[in-house]
Amino acid sequence: MGMITRVRGRVRANSVGVDKERTAQSVCLLSAVLLLPYCPRGPLRLLPSPAPALYSVLVLPVILSANYRYPVSALKTLVEAAKDGAKTAWKPLRSFLKRLYAPVDRAENLILKMRNVSIMANQIVFLTLADKVLVPQQRMTCLYTLMFYNVIAYCVSYIKELIEKEDWSPYVTLTERSQIKHLAMSTTKIVLEWTKAVTFVVTLTFMLLVFGLEQGLQNYKPSAFYTTITWLYYAATEKVFVDMFPAILNFMQLEVLENLESLYAPVILRCFTIASSALFSLILLPTAPWKFLVIAIYLNVFLRGKDLVRDSGAALKKEREILSRYRKATGEEIEKFDDVCAVCLYAMTKARVTPCHHLFHADCLRQCLKTSDMCPMCKRELKFD
Repeated sequence: MGMITRVRGRVRANSVGVDKERTAQSVCLLSAVLLLPYCPRGPLRLLPSPAPALYSVLVLPVILSANYRYPVSALKTLVEAAKDGAKTAWKPLRSFLKRLYAPVDRAENLILKMRNVSIMANQIVFLTLADKVLVPQQRMTCLYTLMFYNVIAYCVSYIKELIEKEDWSPYVTLTERSQIKHLAMSTTKIVLEWTKAVTFVVTLTFMLLVFGLEQGLQNYKPSAFYTTITWLYYAATEKVFVDMFPAILNFMQLEVLENLESLYAPVILRCFTIASSALFSLILLPTAPWKFLVIAIYLNVFLRGKDLVRDSGAALKKEREILSRYRKATGEEIEKFDDVCAVCLYAMTKARVTPCHHLFHADCLRQCLKTSDMCPMCKRELKFD
């Protein structure tokens, strides 16, 4: 009786295997039939515009899921062989591509170091993309817009300089504590300050006259949405506004940032600018010239992404890796601790726990770890078992 049961089990197992293989072959053949309309002379190209997209949405997910569920054994073997061959050929190919890309990489790094030039190029390219997407019937809107935004940025930077200015004396002394005035330097400082003031007044007056009288603006009629999007991009790239963004994040007091606003701010702004440029490039993919799209994607997506990964992204990742070694304190632990942070003496709503079971703000702990590997409270070495 036991022998008969074992034989039946083997027969069933063999039958299931045969059925799966046959099903996989049937799925493969059916997939080939369903993909025939995509051929250059297939019927899908002759149908009106909604039909190809609808066919793709309905058929392609079914084909992919069915082939994933029932893979053909021969194709699976070929895929594994292709993967092994790719791994073998990748190392020499990678070294060759790295040597080939080295001079291009040096040129890109040089461009990224010239911040003013690269940012200006990014702004012009994005505003051109916005022109083609949001106001396609108008020409040269981007240049007028960039000119007005530059004037606004200059006015804001001058006002910010006046607000943050501590020394209002028009004279320059020989030393910090000396009362003897340096005549030449004092004259230069007075002329420079008056030049800035006169330039600011003239610029502001010109802007008010242009917008008040609307002279020369008959052909400049951007939409509100265009102005909002372009202004957000400009503010996310212009230095005077970028420097203000960490203060805005500090004011919002987002606990998820753990007092790392100065590191998160450039990452957030660059991710926003990269995503905006990529989205507009995708929208223009069917209509815009491919050369312009290649330039836009290269300057505003690839180079900005490279700068993000190497600069602000790397700094944030490094600090996050340091903090990740210390787990986050739970609400019960903070309530039980019932004390302030020993570093900044402020109350804690979120905290990190050291191996010696002391709680600190994430930023406070990070600042202390830059100078010492000891716990700020008990002075024990922070070791992890």
